[in-house]
Formats: sequence, structure tokens, C-alpha cells
Amino acid sequence: MMPNMNPKQMKQMMKQLGMNMEEIPATEVIIKTSDREIIITEPKVSKIKAMGQETFQIVGIVSERELDEGVSEDDVKLVMEQANVSEEEARRTLEETGDIAEAILKLKK
Repeated sequence: MMPNMNPKQMKQMMKQLGMNMEEIPATEVIIKTSDREIIITEPKVSKIKAMGQETFQIVGIVSERELDEGVSEDDVKLVMEQANVSEEEARRTLEETGDIAEAILKLKK
């Protein structure tokens, strides 16, 4: 944003330039690549239309998660033992969370 310009002035200026900005009420944004996920929580998402193109601006808290082809058997066994759950439950929760500690905590609730 430009310093010393309030949002209303900014919108008027963008409108004069043929640009349109819309706030998107998103709760989470996930960007997937071939080997990881970038998760943006508490996002502020703006869609900007200008010169026939749409651009999205995303601001928020970022965390990353490596993507595996699956969870290891050792991790599944550890979660099963610590949370006292079945193999299926442990595997499903590990795949959802991607983190051993988080899976154990979730299953103990």
C-alpha cells in the first residue's frame, strides 16, 4: 500500500485505473507442490482484477509440511502404542496431521 493513503482513497484510485479489488473471506489457504504443502492460516486474501487478469494476494501465518508417499510403519506403531488405538486409526490420523506428536495428542483427546 502507499503511505498516507487510506483504503477508501486507494480503492477510488484503483477504480480509476480500471482495477477492481475484492476481499475473499478465506479461513485457510493451501499451496501444494510436488514435495510439500504450504499452509497459510488466518489469511487475508485479496483478488485483484486488472487488464483482464486476476491476481490473488495472500497474507497470513505460514507453515510447511513435507509430503511423503505414506507414513512409516515405525511411526504408525509408535502412535498405536502411545495413543492405544488400532493401526487403521493411527495411520489415518498420521496421514491427516503429518506429525507424530500431533497425531498422538489428537487421538488421546
